[in-house]
Amino acid sequence: MAETLGTLADKIAIFELKRFHMAEQLERADASAEHQKSCREKLKILTEQRDDLAEELSGLYDDIASGRKKIKLYRQFKMYNDPKYNIKK
Repeated sequence: MAETLGTLADKIAIFELKRFHMAEQLERADASAEHQKSCREKLKILTEQRDDLAEELSGLYDDIASGRKKIKLYRQFKMYNDPKYNIKK
């Protein structure tokens, strides 16, 4: 499983921030028609991408809840700042 529930939720949050700020551009009184058109197209793409991620998150949640997929825990094994791992010269 390349994505986790957390990474998908994080990506969705980032897309929501991008969508929010892109939508702000559409409300600017000083923005040209060309700029607004460009922002409208980008907002449409950002919305589609956000929706794709939300669908993936929902599917993954359903798979985990039903037992079709298991959450795998990856442990961190840090070797730096531990004298046991220092190479003696």
